[in-house]
Amino acid sequence: VHPNVSQGCQGGCATCSDYNGCLSCKPRLFFVLERIGMKQIGVCLSSCPSGYYGTRYPDINKCAKCKADCDTCFTRNFCTKCKSGFYLYSGKCLEKCPDGLEANNHTMECTNIVHCEASEWSPWSPCTKKGKTCGFKRGTEVRVREIVQHPSAKGNPCPATSESRKCIVQRKRCQKEGKGKKSREEKRKKSNKDESKETRQESKGRAARRQNREQRENNNKTQPKKRKAPNKEQDLVPVDTAQ
Repeated sequence: VHPNVSQGCQGGCATCSDYNGCLSCKPRLFFVLERIGMKQIGVCLSSCPSGYYGTRYPDINKCAKCKADCDTCFTRNFCTKCKSGFYLYSGKCLEKCPDGLEANNHTMECTNIVHCEASEWSPWSPCTKKGKTCGFKRGTEVRVREIVQHPSAKGNPCPATSESRKCIVQRKRCQKEGKGKKSREEKRKKSNKDESKETRQESKGRAARRQNREQRENNNKTQPKKRKAPNKEQDLVPVDTAQ
């Protein structure tokens, strides 16, 4: 071992030197050179830093630099994230997206253009005028639809979601609000009132007849019985005219 090489290193180094830092790493760690001013220092890391990708070899695991426009990469020719000002597409960093694609400034990727999609039209609504469906001949009917897919920045815009057209209906009078219900209610109340009136009249009649009957019975009890007047014709004694 070279006198400047030490095996009692720290920070994951298997061998190191005072001048160059780590010279080799312990198993499963990645060796990478970090520049400090004009000097490069070797360090051992569990994963490669941003701008580097890892490669494993039988004797050493190394971190290699990504391409200049890559922020992170899987291999040198396959980027996973681009630096500012570039858009990721199929592992490459581009300043402008290909035709048929658009730049997504949120993800910094080239994505497919999405066009607006709308549902089918609903059936036409009843013919109305000023919120009513009666009392007029010409009105308006409406149909609507929903947006099921909103467009991306370069996608086709969404169409109108409602349509209206003139309509003609057979004129009919508007029934006053609650008139039918009110009429039925009034009839029911009147019927109940008439029934109650008849019931009261019948009760009064029965009470009056009962009162008259009781009064007659009381009168019969309190007044003396009249003697039957004699029949004068029967009391007369016949006179024998022959004598």
